[in-house]
Amino acid sequence: MMPETMKAMVLTGHGGIDKLEYQDVAVPQPGPGQVLVQVTATAKNNTDRKAREGLYPTKKGEMTSFQMGGKPTLSFPRIQGADIVGHVVAVGDGVSDRRIGERGLLDFNLYANDRTDINLTPDYYGHGADGGYAEYVALPSDQFHHIPNPELADAELASMGMCSYQTAYHMLTSANVQAGEHVLVTGASGGVGTALIQLCRIIGAIPYALSQQSKAAALLELGAEAVLDRGDMDTFVDRVKSVTGGRPLDAVMDLVGGEMTDRFIDAMIFDMNARSTYPRLSIAGASGGNISEILWTRIYLYQVQIFGVSHGTREEAAQLMTWIRDGHLKPVLHGAFRLSELHKAEEYFVHRGSNYLGKIVIVPDSQWAEHGQPYALEAN
Repeated sequence: MMPETMKAMVLTGHGGIDKLEYQDVAVPQPGPGQVLVQVTATAKNNTDRKAREGLYPTKKGEMTSFQMGGKPTLSFPRIQGADIVGHVVAVGDGVSDRRIGERGLLDFNLYANDRTDINLTPDYYGHGADGGYAEYVALPSDQFHHIPNPELADAELASMGMCSYQTAYHMLTSANVQAGEHVLVTGASGGVGTALIQLCRIIGAIPYALSQQSKAAALLELGAEAVLDRGDMDTFVDRVKSVTGGRPLDAVMDLVGGEMTDRFIDAMIFDMNARSTYPRLSIAGASGGNISEILWTRIYLYQVQIFGVSHGTREEAAQLMTWIRDGHLKPVLHGAFRLSELHKAEEYFVHRGSNYLGKIVIVPDSQWAEHGQPYALEAN
């Protein structure tokens, strides 16, 4: 028998972690075409913090969140958490009860229509609708993909969630990255960065990681061709030449922005005669600063193509699910926190040290012993 209430971490407004309140709320009911999922693990994404703090402005000076569809969709109270793994425990009208018991991973997007090839007004579960920082969540049946793979623990599967992997894949497809091309991955130790390294190898591109040298061994093992020290940007172009054999980078997958963007462009345009394609810059983050000063003459004279990337498409999500089922992608799981300790997880993430690589997952307290304890992290 299903309980009537559940534990959830509820976002009550824009602000600090005090706006996240651990509450008893009603268990949702699956509507037509939906499944009710008992959550076992949800990956934490930096977008949770940025949405909470109102750090997605589209105009200078505003404090807001996603509103590409014309109006804000984040309303309060809201349960965050996009990359949801769990097990189907009930189904709505139009969904076969044979799905009950399936373990799955969510395609996190709130799509505006049924198109599979484009997503112009991106929104997602945990933002425009309740997400996985709870014991149960109602989700579209066709977006909760069955991933039976017994070799993957639920926490590991959550670390492969679409918020990171689909963003990474869309960065590559937007820039039309091809086999054999040399690609720089900035912010390489995070969820999107580690996904980009793996995806480059799957499509045959050659990834170079920009990160701290303390993480070099792990990134090389994951598939990076070389790791460039982000602490020494004065010699960046020369170091790119040394690892590529003097060849300019074909494309940059940028999650950093700020002052570094100009250096990334330098590394693509220093020898245009050696290129066979246009320089390409895919942007899906700005951890190093939301404003970059660039001479527009450098962009149009060198024909640098710039792609802004947010989320991805149904087609890309389906391809990623296939690669997960086939074992082509590997989890990069940093560790787990209880749902009731989400405040500690947020503090840990903001003040993470040099040993941080991959994803943190949040596990409901009721599921902790089985799905969280083996990967437990201590906030200190």
